[in-house]
Amino acid sequence: MQGALTRYRIIAWIVGVFLLLLVGVTMPLKYIGDNPTPAAIISPIHGLFYMVYLVAVFDLSRRLHWPAGRMILVMFFGTIPFFSFWAERKVSREWVPAAELAKSPV
Repeated sequence: MQGALTRYRIIAWIVGVFLLLLVGVTMPLKYIGDNPTPAAIISPIHGLFYMVYLVAVFDLSRRLHWPAGRMILVMFFGTIPFFSFWAERKVSREWVPAAELAKSPV
């Protein structure tokens, strides 16, 4: 379970950073600066990482027995700037203590 959570946390940050880069830098360059090259490079990279993010969320939700609605909501948060960071923090704070308790020999 800890491995799935770690993978999710890492990919959530990667997706969040690439989404901010895409929305905050490359899209203004494309539409305001008339330079589509950065967007053409960053967009597919973000798309690839987002697919990995979806797999990581699915894996984590399967291991934690989330309802389908929660899984879809966390997947959706990867599409909104800053929300992937917020969702990662919320999921980590909620499930890390439960995981640590499960490891406890008591």
